[in-house]
Amino acid sequence: MRIAAWLAALTVGVALAAHGQPDTPAPLPAETFYRHADIDEVRLSPSGHWLAMRTSIGGQRVSLIVFDLVDWGKATVAARFNDADIHDFAWVNDERLVFSIIDLERGGGDQIYAPGLFSVRRDGTEQTQLVKLQREFVSRASAIQRNTLDWNHRLLHTLDGGGDDVIIGKWVHDSTGEFDSIVALRLNVVTQRVTSLSQGMPAHVRQWLFDPQGEPRVVVTQHQGRGSVQWRAPGQNGWRTLAEYDALAAPFRPRFIDTAGNLYVTVGQGAAGTDVLTKFDFAAGKPAAEPLVNTPGFDFVGGVVSETSGGKALGVRVVTDGETTVWYDARLAALQREADRQMPGHINRLSCRRCAEPDMVVLMQSWSDRDPGQFWVYRADKGQWQEIAPVRKDVDPRRMGITDFQRIRARDGLDLPVWVTLPPGPKTGPRPAVVLVHGGPWVRGRYWRWDADAQFLASRGYVVIEPEFRGSTGFGAAHFRAGWRQWGGTMQDDVADALQWAVKQSLVDPKRVCIAGASYGGYATLMGLIKDPQLYRCGVAWVAVTDPRLMFKWSTTNDLSTESREYGYPALIGDPIADAQKLAAVAPVEQAARIKVPVLLAFGGRDTRVPLEHGTLMRDALRKAGNAPEWIVYTDEWHGWLKTETRVDFAHRVERFLAQQLH
Repeated sequence: MRIAAWLAALTVGVALAAHGQPDTPAPLPAETFYRHADIDEVRLSPSGHWLAMRTSIGGQRVSLIVFDLVDWGKATVAARFNDADIHDFAWVNDERLVFSIIDLERGGGDQIYAPGLFSVRRDGTEQTQLVKLQREFVSRASAIQRNTLDWNHRLLHTLDGGGDDVIIGKWVHDSTGEFDSIVALRLNVVTQRVTSLSQGMPAHVRQWLFDPQGEPRVVVTQHQGRGSVQWRAPGQNGWRTLAEYDALAAPFRPRFIDTAGNLYVTVGQGAAGTDVLTKFDFAAGKPAAEPLVNTPGFDFVGGVVSETSGGKALGVRVVTDGETTVWYDARLAALQREADRQMPGHINRLSCRRCAEPDMVVLMQSWSDRDPGQFWVYRADKGQWQEIAPVRKDVDPRRMGITDFQRIRARDGLDLPVWVTLPPGPKTGPRPAVVLVHGGPWVRGRYWRWDADAQFLASRGYVVIEPEFRGSTGFGAAHFRAGWRQWGGTMQDDVADALQWAVKQSLVDPKRVCIAGASYGGYATLMGLIKDPQLYRCGVAWVAVTDPRLMFKWSTTNDLSTESREYGYPALIGDPIADAQKLAAVAPVEQAARIKVPVLLAFGGRDTRVPLEHGTLMRDALRKAGNAPEWIVYTDEWHGWLKTETRVDFAHRVERFLAQQLH
């Protein structure tokens, strides 16, 4: 039996597409976009004999399933709960896995940061809890056993040596309750014996890098606005300082270590300051000048592809707008060409086990902007591809929108990356649009792949414009730094410029545009309605920052660190004292009376990143100005929607709101 058929046999009550559909089918339901994926996080065991995956098929909860790739189709449920979902997992060796859990029906909050850790044999026996949950919400999973570690331990690293050890980190807090450092520990998942790896470690460690044998080689520290990179050479106990710097101006970033002890780092080069991959030159005490990998216009994202961590380099995987792999290994290069012929127009990511052997096993994950993806396995001894299953079986790529990546010029000449998703079907001239602003804001917003929000909006007939405004990362240090202290300023201008570019391209009807976003994107939504009222007919803001000044205030209701409030945000947003007047001028709550169009506001009742106070202040200010917003609080959600029920409900609200304002 095919694995896909085995999974299909689990499915109960799944509606199949009827024959003879009408020429213009009804829009796909919101559940198609916002329910949990059927298949997620598929991984080969170290030998390639077994394949494990998370799946929601066959029940209301996400389970961990293991398939036998030799006795094809034979499957075992390794872990399944009635009141919890598998959150993450990893192979320890060919016989054992570790996993964490989450309750996807409970909403966000502390469980995201304290998901526990469990070990289990691949046949589902000998399940052992290794790390407690912060709140023991799972009855079956939380029968606390002796030697179980406290909730503030999390998995850091798995080894490829075939033993029973993993590396975990203990999150340590100072006397005020602030996060201070991560202590590395080696944990045997069978005996539960713990061994410290942190002897003589520097203070305030925020990141660890390990060599292929699991020995600590690099730590990154941060404290009071200063950072450092420390190196420990093989056979030595002491740590050598490779760099000390302002926390927002790291001269390079450590990435990984190979079996030969080479340290690979990324470092900015050129006028744009885009990151390239190179080796660290210990003799010179700095990164080598000659890059190994350079992706012009983009920061290097990716890494060397090897069978095991730090093993022989088989190729290099890089991400620009989308992902590609350059193979050094001739057999894998040929297999990549074959995969690309089978799945044209897709990104086809290959990972292998027994890579140099005649019976090599290869896992392929294939996806595109219109296709959430599917998984395949190739066995060299049989010379054939075998289908595993699609990521979302009810998504028809032919009914999805096309996503394109453009680079335009902002009004001051800055390079401005923009994503555009067009509704499915033939082009019919300018259409209504949603400008969707990403959160962060100091992150990259999009990659070329299927995206639920963009595709849901496109399926309702909207062009979706997603700018990578200045301050976004991934496009060089110059682009990132250009956004410093520009909340409500040139960051906001970039959003407007992206829309006006789309209008000039005859993609968008300028009289039917709404702006939307979450977190910082929600802030930019409200500021867009204030600063550029002529551009937008409405705004949708959820978990939105409505007063940047609140981000600098200590509060028991938020999880912002002293490090962020006192050292990061003053540089990135503005000094709360010296720039008080400027911050007030770009606080939406202070200018609510200037918003004249309909607004939808939504917040999480348990949000500790942007507490509910942001929402109630904005709601009250709009009401006072005579423009009462549509208002919703999801009482059990955090900074974003975790529950399917919440995501679907919010999608319905957005759909109705946009239809009322733009049609």
